[in-house]
Amino acid sequence: MLSSREDWIWDSWIADDGERYHLFFLKAPRAVRDPRLRHEAARIGHASSLDLVEWDVHADALGPAASGFDDLALWTGSVARSDDGVWRLYYTALNSEGRGVRDQRIGLAESDDLMTWRRVATEPLVEPDPCWYTMLGDGSGASETWRDPFVFHHDGLWHMYITARDLHAERLADGVIAHARSDDMVNWRLGAPLTEPSIFGQFEVMQVRQVDGQWLLLFTCHPDEQAHPRPFSTWYVLGDSPLGPWDVANAKPFEGEPKLFAAPLVQRRDGTWCFVGFLNQEPEGILSFEIVDPIGVELTEGTLRRSAPGP
Repeated sequence: MLSSREDWIWDSWIADDGERYHLFFLKAPRAVRDPRLRHEAARIGHASSLDLVEWDVHADALGPAASGFDDLALWTGSVARSDDGVWRLYYTALNSEGRGVRDQRIGLAESDDLMTWRRVATEPLVEPDPCWYTMLGDGSGASETWRDPFVFHHDGLWHMYITARDLHAERLADGVIAHARSDDMVNWRLGAPLTEPSIFGQFEVMQVRQVDGQWLLLFTCHPDEQAHPRPFSTWYVLGDSPLGPWDVANAKPFEGEPKLFAAPLVQRRDGTWCFVGFLNQEPEGILSFEIVDPIGVELTEGTLRRSAPGP
């Protein structure tokens, strides 16, 4: 478990260097008192582990910039390693221009060792296109749903999935996955949504994993963001490749832990899989802002279930 007396810890993502698992997570000081205010005080923390249970906490990976599009708070993202060995951190950014959490941008930092990070983007990396995606409509070029970039390599290109909303669909059925492509991980070409509007208002903290030869898209959607609410937050859908196709209308919930939220699916050294995330009990007034011990899972006949405990 990873917890802190000084900070709330919530969304996280993992980079595996082959020896240690590096956990990057959102954190905000408990001193702000009201947990709802944590979103404008968030920065990216860093811890590493050999077993996903015992964590060594390191200096923060990244905090808000002194000025610019990411000078207020930093939110969820992903880490990917280029062919030349450079690690790249893609993150969601908020700025202090007066729109608060409603102005979400995407930034980029680089590292040679996962420990020390340098910003390389002075402007937002991928801007939403109003032809496809919902904008604020105030001329700022901002969107209140443009976050959680997940980057991976497939078929000679780099791909980025982005949490977005469809321009015309009804609210709570308007969540879509924005899709961008890149040759070099720095310059991106945005395209049309990869999915159609369905029964989800948001696809948060997305990730693509191959489990026992089967491709999975995993995402978080709080019950309050579902057109037909069910008491589950972690969802998944099967596909033929890392690009799907994803029939998100038929996504299944992970029923093994209904409160599990923003949880990376991670392969352990013995080849088994587990979730590492936090339990969102905030609606019940329980502030469980900590990373829980791994929840073992297995894919059986297309269903992701808790695995039986080991000996």
